Amino acid sequence: MKRKGILLVNLGSPDSPNPKDVKKYLDEFLMDERVIDVPYWLRSFIVRGIILNTRPKKSAEAYQKIWWEEGSPLIVISENLKSKIQEQVDAPIALAMRYGSMTIKKGLQELADKGVEDVLLFPLYPQFAMATTETILVLAEDIRKEHFPNLNIESVPAFYNKSDYIKVLSDSIAASLKDRDIDHLLFSYHGVPERHIRKRDVTKSHCKIDGSCCATPSKAHEFCYRHQCYEVTRLVAEQLQLKEGSYSTSFQSRLGFDPWLQPYTDRTIERLGLDGVKNMAIVTPAFVSDCLETLEEIAMEGKELFHEVGGNDFFVVPCLNDDQPFVNLLSNWINEWATSEVLQEL
Repeated sequence: MKRKGILLVNLGSPDSPNPKDVKKYLDEFLMDERVIDVPYWLRSFIVRGIILNTRPKKSAEAYQKIWWEEGSPLIVISENLKSKIQEQVDAPIALAMRYGSMTIKKGLQELADKGVEDVLLFPLYPQFAMATTETILVLAEDIRKEHFPNLNIESVPAFYNKSDYIKVLSDSIAASLKDRDIDHLLFSYHGVPERHIRKRDVTKSHCKIDGSCCATPSKAHEFCYRHQCYEVTRLVAEQLQLKEGSYSTSFQSRLGFDPWLQPYTDRTIERLGLDGVKNMAIVTPAFVSDCLETLEEIAMEGKELFHEVGGNDFFVVPCLNDDQPFVNLLSNWINEWATSEVLQEL
């Protein structure tokens, strides 16, 4: 049998919170045609002519607030996750990032050097999105063709609705909120431009981004980030038996002037506070690892905003990170693949 290996892939991080390193990272990230999906000349003008002249300093200050002594939280957590999974899996595991110095090419090279011929590419994103999962799959295939033509790569599909994932996520939320008196639980997902949803509509007609399309069965849902986010909220609410009105869904981290998925997280936090919610919690199920968007944007900026409008207790549920139940879940899926010829059994 061919030797199998696993490549875990997360988003990435600057090498340091220094503005120079942040600028380099942002250039690679924002120049990705699946992140800012406009013609190259316009993307270059927006990113290199405008954003990179102002944003790196501000982003560096944000990274400095959350940077750990060991390094970037996302990198440290991802490395810990990989090490814990490796303890339960015989096949070699490598870790890579879509952006930054821990490249996918280096990850594939690490596996190839160990004699791996079949690779399970595992994007660490529960939901499919053009700017996350898809860009990883496309780049990995381009690298394979150019540098590793003898490798066979299979990928893990979005696992947002897998019952065992929903249980692990729900149990984590329940444990975090066990001793807290919470008035409202907000599910905050990373935002994407509305046009990304329409671009990935395989039916070319289903996605209206209205109040019904995401709840109406369609093959478009396989690649609809919005549907998959709302479905996670629905499934977790069902698992935790949350009362109607005690939870809601929002989207964070918008960029530019084009319409992004709504409602926006910052405006939702503000509205909840103004409506009299005193104690709220936020969970961020688009991320499996705590990072800038959870540790600074939500835990710091969101908390400050909530207090400004009269809120009291503001709690951010940690991501699954390298918690043992999550480690066990991923290890089980990987072991099923490593002993089977059918990826769909994951």
